[in-house]
Amino acid sequence: MPAGLKQTSSVVSIGFSAEETVANTMAQSQIDLNLSPLDREVFVVLAINLDASTPELVPGTTTQVRAGLTTTSQTAMPSLSDANCLSRLSQVIRSAGGEAVSFTSGALETPPATLEYIGIIATNDFFVQVQSEGAAVVGSATGKLYGYRATATADIFAALVQSEVLSA
Repeated sequence: MPAGLKQTSSVVSIGFSAEETVANTMAQSQIDLNLSPLDREVFVVLAINLDASTPELVPGTTTQVRAGLTTTSQTAMPSLSDANCLSRLSQVIRSAGGEAVSFTSGALETPPATLEYIGIIATNDFFVQVQSEGAAVVGSATGKLYGYRATATADIFAALVQSEVLSA
């Protein structure tokens, strides 16, 4: 348990999804955690399972579907180097004429046992992004966020909220 936090729920899983409305255009879903800021409530993230739809095979074209999960709203697809990005996945099909090779790149679905947690969400929402590229069909992402609710001391809560908002 991180210092300055007191666990107030058992571990819960929260399902989520996002789907593009237009192919090759990033879409974002906002998922409400229903946290109580008056009670200084935060969500401690233990693990994330993030799945994306399979890219469309277009001969002679590279296609991909990328997905991300962040603590703040994004205007472009996030990368793991962004402070507020908790998970990222990329599925790619590289095609040259009659041959195609598929690649998948993503964060671990379950963190190593040595980690207490992989992130803390201090504001009320988290965001899931999806974007296809080189395809005629829309991309989608689904997954589960695992964690528990906790209350923070006033100074820790203020620092967490400020850090999350300023990293947007």
